[in-house]
Amino acid sequence: MTYFKMKNFKIIAFLSGISIVISCGSSKSKLPEIKPDLITEHVKYDTDDPAIWINPEDASKSIVFGTDKESDGAIYAFDLNGKIIESKTIRGIQRPNNVDLRYNFPVTDSTTTDIIAFTERERKMLRIYSVPDMKPLDGGGFPVFADDSDSNTEFQSPMGVSLYKSAIDSSFYAIVGRKSGPLENYLYQYKITTKSDSLVGFDLVRKFGQFSGKKEIEAIAVDDAMGFIYYSDEGDGIKKYFAEPDKGNEQVSSFGFADFQNDIEGIAIATYEDGTGFLIVSDQQRGSLTFMIAKQMLL
Repeated sequence: MTYFKMKNFKIIAFLSGISIVISCGSSKSKLPEIKPDLITEHVKYDTDDPAIWINPEDASKSIVFGTDKESDGAIYAFDLNGKIIESKTIRGIQRPNNVDLRYNFPVTDSTTTDIIAFTERERKMLRIYSVPDMKPLDGGGFPVFADDSDSNTEFQSPMGVSLYKSAIDSSFYAIVGRKSGPLENYLYQYKITTKSDSLVGFDLVRKFGQFSGKKEIEAIAVDDAMGFIYYSDEGDGIKKYFAEPDKGNEQVSSFGFADFQNDIEGIAIATYEDGTGFLIVSDQQRGSLTFMIAKQMLL
C-alpha cells in the first residue's frame, strides 16, 4: 500500500465518495462526506489497489498506479488529472491484485531506478518493473509460495504485497500475502537483490504472520523508517510485526478489533516531517466507505 509524507494530505483512492471516521479510543466523530476533487477515467474491470510514484524532478508529472483485477487485467497508470497514461500502463496481466513501489533500487553498481511490484495471482507470480520507463526487471516473474506443499492450491495464489527498504542496510524486500492461507506463516518475505544482467534476484528469507481464519489477509503496509509491518486480518484486527528478518517472527502487537464494522481493508502510512504519523485503514463494509485513522507508536 501507499507510503507517503504529508503537510496537508489528501487520501487517494479509486472511489466516487468517501466519508471519514476518526477513531481515538472508544470515541468516534463522524464527519460529512468528502466529495472527490477528480475521478479517474474508467478502466475495463475492477480498479483496486493504488500506489503513487512522486516524480523527483517535477511533482506535477507524478503517476498514480492502480490494479485492474481480472484474467486479462492491467496495471493502469494515471496522471494527476485522472487520465490514463497508455505508454506507462502494463497490460496482459493475469489478475493483478496489489501494487507497491520504492525508490532508488540499485540495478547495477552505478545505476539506480525506482521500482513497482505487483502480484499476478493466476500465474502465482510477483512482478517487478522499473519506473518511470516501465521495463520488466523480473525475467517474466518470480514464483511465490512455491515451496508450500499444502494440497489447497489457493494457498499458493498471491494477493497482497508491500515493499520494504531497510533503514539499516538499504536492502530491498517484498512482503507477499495470499488469497487464502494457513493460520501460521500466512506471509512470505523475499529479498530483492541486484544481478549482473540488469535483472533482479529474488530469495525467500522468512515465513511469518498469524491468521485468524475469519476472512483473508490482503492489505499490507510497511513503515521503512520505523521498521514495522502492518497487515489487515480482515474480520479480526490489524497485526504488527518487525520488518527486519533478523528481529524475529513474534507479533509485536494487534489492535482495532472493536473499531471496524466487518471488513478491515486497505492500509496506508502517512508521516509528518518530524517523523510522527498515522495509519489510515479503510472500513469497507460501513455503508459508504470510511477510514479509521490511528496514531503510530514505536511499539
